[in-house]
Amino acid sequence: MKRRRVEVFSLSFLDVICCGFGAVILFYTIISAQSGIERTRRAEDLAAQVSKLEEEVVRGAKNLVLLRNALQRTDSETVSAASRATRLIEELQQRREEASIYDATTLAKRERIEKLKADVRALEESTRRLEASAKVETPRGEMTGSGRSVASRRYLTGLSLRGRRILVLLDRSSSMLDEDLVQIIRLRNSSDQARRNAAKWQRTADIARWLVEQMPAGRQFQVYAFNETAVPLIAGTEGQWLAADAARRREAVTAIGALLPQGGTSLINALRARTAFRQQPDQIILLTDGLPTQGATPPALRRYIDVGDRARLFDEAVRGIDPKIPIDVVLLPMKGEVPGPHRFWALAQRTKGSFVVPSRDWP
Repeated sequence: MKRRRVEVFSLSFLDVICCGFGAVILFYTIISAQSGIERTRRAEDLAAQVSKLEEEVVRGAKNLVLLRNALQRTDSETVSAASRATRLIEELQQRREEASIYDATTLAKRERIEKLKADVRALEESTRRLEASAKVETPRGEMTGSGRSVASRRYLTGLSLRGRRILVLLDRSSSMLDEDLVQIIRLRNSSDQARRNAAKWQRTADIARWLVEQMPAGRQFQVYAFNETAVPLIAGTEGQWLAADAARRREAVTAIGALLPQGGTSLINALRARTAFRQQPDQIILLTDGLPTQGATPPALRRYIDVGDRARLFDEAVRGIDPKIPIDVVLLPMKGEVPGPHRFWALAQRTKGSFVVPSRDWP
């Protein structure tokens, strides 16, 4: 029997080898596919995270711009606030200095005010005695208030028309409408007729008429009405002395009735009116109600002026006054203005004039 020949590399062996190799390739393919899917998924996750980070970076940049703008505004406001704080500190220091000066003089002012009150009470008592003793018709010049009342020639104790050239300064500012600030504001916005009929202004006009009627014959006089400016009562007589005859007195009395109280008070311009005369007055009679509210020129901006500022304006107005010219003050005081009477009293004392506060029922 012929023996069969054995082939090592037979068809069956090749099949097995091919199958094994194919299995390896298949396994490798599957593993590669899975790895690719995993890499793709991780890449997508990383891309999403990158996008998210980019959005956050954009938002952060916007917020950074807003914060920089806010920081700039804050810096600007800080500088402005620091400037305002500096101004406030300076104003506070100034107020403290003014308060200390005021406190230092308050006691002396109170003592002087008490003395003034005592003088006023003595004058009122003397007035009542004179009124009680006056039983006869008064002579010419003693009828005042357009015939509404009769006043004694000796009623204003201490005030005499002794000068050869007498200058009367009549305050016609808005404050002459009333003694109370609220009523002044109300009347200031009223009609012209209502302002002329105001009780305090009528009283002021009556006192001015009384002074004009008392001018002694043979003397010379002039009347200036003042508010922000000072002008002669009779137009066209600036710097001229008027003869104290009946015609000039009537003309001045008529002009007083045509006056209208308005505007602020410039005492410095009123006292400067004396410089318009070639021959200086030897007696000045000042009819007013309190401290001035303006200087030589009106302020550029209207603002509230306190008592301290008004006192400084008064001191400025009387600084150049000749003490040899007597200044008689007839004061119709405002309510609550404490320094006013003291300063006008001191002015009258310094110039050897008279200081008079008439009672409310005169003239």
